[in-house]
Amino acid sequence: MISSKGRYALRVMIDLARQNCGGYVPLKDIAERQNISKKYLEIIAKELVSAKLLRGVSGKGGGYQLIRQPEEYTVGEILDVMENSMAVVFCLENGSEECPRAAECDTLPMWSELNQLIHNYLYSKKLSDLV
Repeated sequence: MISSKGRYALRVMIDLARQNCGGYVPLKDIAERQNISKKYLEIIAKELVSAKLLRGVSGKGGGYQLIRQPEEYTVGEILDVMENSMAVVFCLENGSEECPRAAECDTLPMWSELNQLIHNYLYSKKLSDLV
């Protein structure tokens, strides 16, 4: 399940792509347009800046802007930054210990295929597709 943090991050990125003014967009403006708490958006924006998906400037005339063009972002990369895991089952999470039943697990191939389908779908969708 995609968390509200992941969904809101996508909304922030879409909002910034729509503004495309060349300048910085204040977070309070995004919060008002998206009807999301500014405090919650501060947490999200900080993570997006840390991941080098956004550029942020504080002070007068400050705010946030996309670093790249909207067609250069994938939905998958944005969600991967915000979500702890996108795996459909625990044993497929990055960094998880190998399941002792993996060799005889009848469902693992199905879960692996579903995981790959979701990954491929999310990485095939560009931010520009959502704008």
